[in-house]
Amino acid sequence: MTPPVITYRPHHFLCSLGFQGKGYSDGFTANMSRIVVDTLRAPGGDDTLIEVTGVTDDICAPCPKRRGTLCTEQEKISALDMRHARALGLFDGTRITWAEAKRRIVKRVPPGSLQTLCQGCQWLELGLCEQALADLHSGS
Repeated sequence: MTPPVITYRPHHFLCSLGFQGKGYSDGFTANMSRIVVDTLRAPGGDDTLIEVTGVTDDICAPCPKRRGTLCTEQEKISALDMRHARALGLFDGTRITWAEAKRRIVKRVPPGSLQTLCQGCQWLELGLCEQALADLHSGS
């Protein structure tokens, strides 16, 4: 049986790297935990196939800011997605495993670059993603 394919907006690759159980609502946090902790970080999670999309994705599904295939903060989200897509070379329709995504992050996103790449993200100031990026680069 083929495992399901997860859909991701480009910026959710780095969000998943830094996720530490915080979110916009209880439903959002539970969903993200199911995808990130129970799937990607679980044994065999590196083999999980992710398809890039330019609209709302599996992480967005229960988000209170979701409006159909868009977001109440669409302009900010589109800018984040554009910067992340360019940095990671991941565009609408790209299919990649979580392991390959992490290799691309190491190759293409140096520590310290999130201040520019993630500019405007409310989670940036917590430092969770920057720490996760540094850990990935160091092999921790």
